[in-house]
Amino acid sequence: MGIFWSIYQSVMIDFFTTDNTTRLLPVYRQFLEEHVYPIEREVISRPFRQSLTQLQKLREKAKEQGLFVPHLPKEDNGPGLSLIEFAQVSELLGTTPIGHFIFNCQAPDIGNMELMHAFAAPHLNDTYLKPLQRGEIRSCFAMTEPEFAGSNPVLMGTTAVRNGDDYIINGHKWFTSSADGASFTIVMAATDAASSNPYERASMILVPLPHPGVKLLRNIPVMGESGEDYMSHGELQFTDCRVPLSNIIGEEGKGFALAQARLGPGRIHHCMRWIGICQRAFDLMCQYAASRSLGGQRMLGHQQVIQFWIAESKANIQAARLMVLHTAAAMDKFGARAVKEEISTIKFFVARVLMDVLDKAIQVHGALGITDDTILAYWFRHERAARIYDGPDEVHKASLAKSILKKYGLKFERL
Repeated sequence: MGIFWSIYQSVMIDFFTTDNTTRLLPVYRQFLEEHVYPIEREVISRPFRQSLTQLQKLREKAKEQGLFVPHLPKEDNGPGLSLIEFAQVSELLGTTPIGHFIFNCQAPDIGNMELMHAFAAPHLNDTYLKPLQRGEIRSCFAMTEPEFAGSNPVLMGTTAVRNGDDYIINGHKWFTSSADGASFTIVMAATDAASSNPYERASMILVPLPHPGVKLLRNIPVMGESGEDYMSHGELQFTDCRVPLSNIIGEEGKGFALAQARLGPGRIHHCMRWIGICQRAFDLMCQYAASRSLGGQRMLGHQQVIQFWIAESKANIQAARLMVLHTAAAMDKFGARAVKEEISTIKFFVARVLMDVLDKAIQVHGALGITDDTILAYWFRHERAARIYDGPDEVHKASLAKSILKKYGLKFERL
């Protein structure tokens, strides 16, 4: 990994470097090299449950070194990093499939932590947020429904009806990641389905798990993998699920606004993780091109087409990195609403770069690339969804184009 890290360090631009990143990035790097990279293949080759004891030991070690929950403020036992500082840590952790889990900043938990820290009532934070931050429990986020297009989050069949001091929730959710084994879920449900404003119909409500009104129907098979605890995408049925009114996150009717608040920083997190994957795949591609013999003195990297792929990948990774860091810096300074266009831009651009770099790295490796003897095939299976979740490419492109065209006077009707 020596060449990889020298390349990595050379691309970090001075104006994104801070005292925190100068101090912390080498420490995270050393932790990954000593403890994480050596076991990652073993962990991802077997059911995740079988590795939990081993990974929990690494989580405790990360706590001891002050590296746990790098996204949290100091008052919550985090390092107090800005978004742009955490983005650089997130890229580093993204170079391994188990990096974010070991440091307790994995999705969907990180999004739920940020959401609850900003909007949940104290009693919910004491009971659920604090244990989540300490890595004692896991959570999930129930928003997407199989009956409605996930690309239009205002369309939703799940309802939460007031009944005395409770909500009664009924509905059907899927792709509720990590539902199997989670201690609670935050459910997006319509509390005022008749509202004339479609963006004020839904609310977010915390439901403890297990719950008699919630049934895990299945872990959805994805790309040939059945899924299980911690790595699953659950399908849930809510049937007369009764929870107190006090379990609401924020205010009634503000679910859509809270979802946007949750997804803004979340897309930064995803994009920087993807860039970490790209950088690792790029390193593997270059190592193989430089060492794979074609006979005699010629190596695979002597082929011009391979050189083109390496050059294109380098340019795309660097462009993606700078776009995301610029967006993170702007969000730190001006807030999420001010960078709405930038968020859409990085979401579809970095997802495309991710799949392009992985595809080229696999192609360079030839038949080896589609085996599980490298980590590339694992990432290709698991990360194809990057172009779909948190808004598919097409939605972000259309939203961005409309936002731009409105500045030129073009009007659009709200559907």
